[in-house]
Amino acid sequence: MKPNAKYWLVLVILVAATLGLNALSHGEPALPLHPISSIPLQFGAWVGQQRELEDRFVQALGVDDYLYRTYQRGNEIPVGLYIGFYATQRTGSTIHSPKNCLPGAGWQAIHADTIPLKRPDGSSAVANLYIVQKGLQKQLVVYWYQSHGRIVANEYWGKIYLVVDAIQLNRTDAALVRVVTPFEGSDQDARVRAAEFAQEIIGYVDAAVPR
Repeated sequence: MKPNAKYWLVLVILVAATLGLNALSHGEPALPLHPISSIPLQFGAWVGQQRELEDRFVQALGVDDYLYRTYQRGNEIPVGLYIGFYATQRTGSTIHSPKNCLPGAGWQAIHADTIPLKRPDGSSAVANLYIVQKGLQKQLVVYWYQSHGRIVANEYWGKIYLVVDAIQLNRTDAALVRVVTPFEGSDQDARVRAAEFAQEIIGYVDAAVPR
């Protein structure tokens, strides 16, 4: 697709999503309470440590629930996990894409790709994979959007599903799942570490967010 055509297609999708959500803004059903914190601190060989975001960051993100932890498997390099859950995205609080937020924190993307993940039921999913750099530091970031049993990597498909779910289910709830690990040792080690952790956490996120 030509760059101009892609630009206009993206613009149409975003405008349609905004207009659609405004037109359908008539409240959403109360969701069953599944706190994100119910995701275990320890599973498999991974042991987690709870961390807290400053209130100003929580307010800026506009999340209804979140989880912020560091997990480590034995003596391996740790993996950071952030999950932000939005009960509704009709009232101006929408998921903040890491693609936009990371540059604001000084991290510049030097490589963008996708990575296949296997779900607990054997089906496959695709997540975004970014390598970001700030000064001499490099990190590998894997993230995806998860809602109603669906995993979506593509930002624009995420917007399309948001409108579809608002029409069909009268719901716009969704979670952003982000896995971060430093580039220490080999690049391949970081990819394997992040992918293995992501594949294990998917099932727990599915159980924590409303179906």
